[in-house]
Amino acid sequence: MRDLRRYGVLAFIVTIITLAVTTTAGDATTLFAGRSLDGSGNNPIHPQWGGANTLYLRVAPTNYADGISTMPTGPSIRYVSNRIFNDVGQNIFSKDGVTQWGWVWGQFVDHDFGLRDERPAENAPIAFDAADPLEAFTNDFGAIGFARTPAAPGTGVSTPRQQVNTLTSYIDASNVYGVDAKRLEWLRVGPVDGNMSNNGARLLLTADGFLPRVGARGDPSTAPAMDLMGPLVGTPNRAVVAGDVRANENIALTSLHTLFAREHNRIVGLLPTWLSAEERFQIARRIVGAEIQHITYTQFLPALGLQLEPYRGYNPTVNSGLSNEFAVVGYRAHSMVHGEFDTTVRATRYTDAELAAFAARGIVITHNADTTVTLEIPLAADALRSVLFQVPKPGIPDPTVCGVPLVNPDCFTGVSDLGAIDIARARDHGIPTYNDLRRAYGLAPKTSFVDITGEATQHFPVDPLINAQDPINDPNILDFVELRDADGNLVDPDSEQAQEEVVTAIRRTTVAARLKAVYGSVDRLDAFVGMVSERHVNGSVFGELQRAIWKKQFEALRDGDRFFYQIDPALSVFNAVFGISPRHTLAEIIKLNTGVTLQPNVFKFAG
Repeated sequence: MRDLRRYGVLAFIVTIITLAVTTTAGDATTLFAGRSLDGSGNNPIHPQWGGANTLYLRVAPTNYADGISTMPTGPSIRYVSNRIFNDVGQNIFSKDGVTQWGWVWGQFVDHDFGLRDERPAENAPIAFDAADPLEAFTNDFGAIGFARTPAAPGTGVSTPRQQVNTLTSYIDASNVYGVDAKRLEWLRVGPVDGNMSNNGARLLLTADGFLPRVGARGDPSTAPAMDLMGPLVGTPNRAVVAGDVRANENIALTSLHTLFAREHNRIVGLLPTWLSAEERFQIARRIVGAEIQHITYTQFLPALGLQLEPYRGYNPTVNSGLSNEFAVVGYRAHSMVHGEFDTTVRATRYTDAELAAFAARGIVITHNADTTVTLEIPLAADALRSVLFQVPKPGIPDPTVCGVPLVNPDCFTGVSDLGAIDIARARDHGIPTYNDLRRAYGLAPKTSFVDITGEATQHFPVDPLINAQDPINDPNILDFVELRDADGNLVDPDSEQAQEEVVTAIRRTTVAARLKAVYGSVDRLDAFVGMVSERHVNGSVFGELQRAIWKKQFEALRDGDRFFYQIDPALSVFNAVFGISPRHTLAEIIKLNTGVTLQPNVFKFAG
């Protein structure tokens, strides 16, 4: 009788598991039906909500010059960037102790829920004025490349132009698995023959556990498309393949893609072989998506100081779709990015020849007393605002030389200014001006520039080093006159600490004064510029507007997701039967897959 009872319980559990791993939209009537690959069917009443290739939502009315499609005008965008975003090479770290994991995880999650349609559309290059007295860079291409996002079908002619999000808006690990079956089949172990049923449970990795390159299955041209940048423009066959096309953008992002591909395979290895390969794959996929959600909501967002309303469970009236305002203004957090990656490894990790090759590429090598070596890997000075990517010249023997050092005769020195592109993208998508966007999020408009920045004045000082007749065009307005570390101590600008420990920096002029000189009126201010100029709310890395945008969106991503990890019944079954829980910190997942031990909360500096 006891054995029969045991068998009955086992049969019940197997039945529940079978239901839990069901993932196709056609099987969505079962109790524990899982996520579809493209996000459709999550909301049974509105099956397209949050799905791939649907329109970005709108919180505010569109703002086009002609009411339909034409980009609104404003101050020259690179001119604005040179005066507002220009850090003149000075590193300033988070006053709230947020580590570089903040921006790295932020980018990884961004590539889980948002990617505009990148098919060729109208070119709208951003003007580059080599004669600008505040211009410190050479641009061999004469302008900053920028193309408008294509208008969604049926829009932009007689109705306002809208744009398409090609990813699912849900946090569902689509950056690991993709949103279409063709990419996923290539990523999975097994043949690529259009028949997913004969694929293995694991993701394809190299023998030593790294992401596969485009030639891993033979002809590189048959691999899923991956964006190319920097040296990869000249060596496209070196690109790695992942669920999202942007996985090669930087080494930190590539590392996170590698980590979660390994995590998928680790989970598969814990599952019993009496489950089919498809069942083991889908269980692992479901757990990985839940892990990314758990880290985002319990570590990442709290580290940034974002407090959400208490979670009350799934709400089918909430559309989890990404808003245009969030995608092209609110989630642009490029100011968090530091100018270099520092990594410490065992002294025996690299040979002397390898270290010498690194040094030749501009990487600073430091031999430590504890038999370790620290590598300081530069993105490049002023990397995101001016030299994000370098392009190899035709016919050079080794295109991989581009990237570092900053000036290389074998590379075109093109300028790609993310701050300028952020402004342009908001104009491209018809985002309203700063005060109108504040109104849309229930915030009162600002009446002066000091009201935005919290500074003492919006006027230029009387200073013999500043041209009183034309201060906005005097490079001295960007001078840093005071640097302080996290303890409030003054930092010598010529010291090593100036690039490693500064959290507070005061310039010769206020942001408010420069904004006033550029825009004249607060009501003309570009939404992105105003948002990043706001004084931070105490205890957070956000000003009022950015905090409101993030709060609204991350609550919607949580509340409108029927499979949010806190209520997904399949996850408790997996934990009860297999002992596998998604409630891991990022540090724990790193430890499980690399053996590297980090502090429990990698997003905050240990106090």
